[in-house]
Amino acid sequence: MLKIGIICPSEIAFRRFMPALSKINDIKYAGVAIASKEEWFNTENISDEKYAPIKEAELKKAENFKNTYGGKIYTSYTNMLTSGEIDAVYLPLPPALHYRWAKTAIENNLHVFVEKPSAVSYEQTKDIVDSAKSKKLALHENYMFIYHSQLEKINEIVKSGEIGEVRLIRIDFGFPDRGKNDFRYIKSLGGGALLDCGGYTFKYANYLLDGEANLVCANAGYKEGYEVEIYGSATLTNSKGQTVQTSFGMDNDYRCSVDIWGSKGTLRSGRILTAPDGFEPEYEISKNGNVQKYKIQPDDAFYKSIMRFKNCIENEDCRLENYDELLKQEKLVEDFARLSGLRG
Repeated sequence: MLKIGIICPSEIAFRRFMPALSKINDIKYAGVAIASKEEWFNTENISDEKYAPIKEAELKKAENFKNTYGGKIYTSYTNMLTSGEIDAVYLPLPPALHYRWAKTAIENNLHVFVEKPSAVSYEQTKDIVDSAKSKKLALHENYMFIYHSQLEKINEIVKSGEIGEVRLIRIDFGFPDRGKNDFRYIKSLGGGALLDCGGYTFKYANYLLDGEANLVCANAGYKEGYEVEIYGSATLTNSKGQTVQTSFGMDNDYRCSVDIWGSKGTLRSGRILTAPDGFEPEYEISKNGNVQKYKIQPDDAFYKSIMRFKNCIENEDCRLENYDELLKQEKLVEDFARLSGLRG
């Protein structure tokens, strides 16, 4: 029986991860860890006075986990990772904290299931990939949408030739401003539109380009009063000359869609990157003004992502494939940062 713990009693862990995990009989939830004062957001300078209400709030959330799902509460991340009581860990932390705790987990011989992005730079990702590979440990980045049957269905339609030869693909993902206190808008926590929503569009673009995506154009935009990029756009191509244009942002009218323009028709679908368990996706095919709409069966992409992680633990070929996918994804993100001027 594989035992897994959670670092940080986050909302996504409670609302999405735990219900999906409960469907898997041979993975046991062991407990959740809260940060010690020294571990809170990678700082050792927070005072006892400031940490006290943080600890109280984190404990309250952890107790909700325990009351709902069982398991124990660990009073520090380090205590959990060094306890010898777990085989794997789930890291739903802000991006800037992923590298430290993924690396620490791997050093303690634990398999790692990490929320996207795996880290905030290609160098960090390569380091944890190399560490995991040297210990034959699974390292899985949770872009769960990639496992949803909606993607398979759309791919089948495109490959069937129903919309003809593909001329252009657009992927858009953006949402309204969530407020400056949200970690997505805080640079020190790995905030910014690129790491938060841009990565989704690159992941899907690479899928549609048969794993051969190369980024050829990138642009990032800012908003007065914010310390991170707020929106961006990019163009990706492959060796066949196929093109995907992406756009993303964190101060946008909500959009989460794919538009595949072919010589005979156009296929469009929404909620392509965020369909939750039980949601019934739709797509439409338009041909010279004639529009037909279709539904797709609901799916649980989070469950499938955990099952992929489990397979990586048990299967070396799956692990090796995951390492390559991680490096490809972070290379695309790094290329965007370089081309757009976010990094030198």
